[in-house]
Amino acid sequence: MTEASFRDEQVLISADELSNDPGAYTVLHATVTFPKPRFDGDYRPESGYATWRAAHIPGSLHADLLGGFSAPDPDLHFTRPTPDALAAALAELGVAPEADLVVYDDGGMTWASRLWWMLRNIGVSARVLDGGFARWTALDLPVEAGDAAERHPATPRTARTDRGLWRDRDDVLAVVSGDAPGTLVCALDAAQFAGTVTTRYARRGHIDGSRNLPAKSLLTDGILRSTDRIGELTEQVLTDTSRPLILYCGGGVSACLLALALVRTGHDDVAVYDGSLEEWTADPALPMRTLGEEKGGA
Repeated sequence: MTEASFRDEQVLISADELSNDPGAYTVLHATVTFPKPRFDGDYRPESGYATWRAAHIPGSLHADLLGGFSAPDPDLHFTRPTPDALAAALAELGVAPEADLVVYDDGGMTWASRLWWMLRNIGVSARVLDGGFARWTALDLPVEAGDAAERHPATPRTARTDRGLWRDRDDVLAVVSGDAPGTLVCALDAAQFAGTVTTRYARRGHIDGSRNLPAKSLLTDGILRSTDRIGELTEQVLTDTSRPLILYCGGGVSACLLALALVRTGHDDVAVYDGSLEEWTADPALPMRTLGEEKGGA
């Protein structure tokens, strides 16, 4: 897609629209099972294949965000693959280069948004199912179970390039230190941002200087809020939207839901910190803050 067409792209599809013409799309399921932490540092993601196998949209395929749809990394669970590796993962599933893609999940649209953002970064158009599988089943739409039918690998998409929608640790550190323009936005909920609850990561709180716009606050009844309401919530948090936005969360997943909402409301200069807090908190030299520290002036 061209830059102009990306600005005009449709990023969502409703369950009704998908069910009316399911054969027009290749549907990818991107759920990861992620239990709540029992103690600080308790990080236990598991493949969502069993969840997909138990019940899924008919004809959909499971895209493993802990497998072929992530790059091998000894320190991080979710790392974006290279453009060629991502194209190869699609082909291995049997996804044709010309396929119109829809992605969904069982986890509040966060996992689907992660896959959507990865695809968008290499110029592959896709839409996220608004409300995910919960919305699909609430409308009593068809569901099937069991393993996928055998599919043969497809021809990989070619000429994929990185569109620069991700940021790494050094990019974030440059913003924190004032060496680069930008606004850091944490997509985790208020309690996680404040550091008052158990965290999956090495340290509680948020990256120094961050704003907080919880991704889940942009949903109502599991579907994305109106563009007007998202705009209002964004303006309450981001006083200067002319600066580049770098979004982060715990593992670079919920931040992609926030990116989806911001793109839908017309924000162009948005990037996601891939390593997010899993990477950042692992280095004690990198600055973190809790709400108590900020109120105390520390």
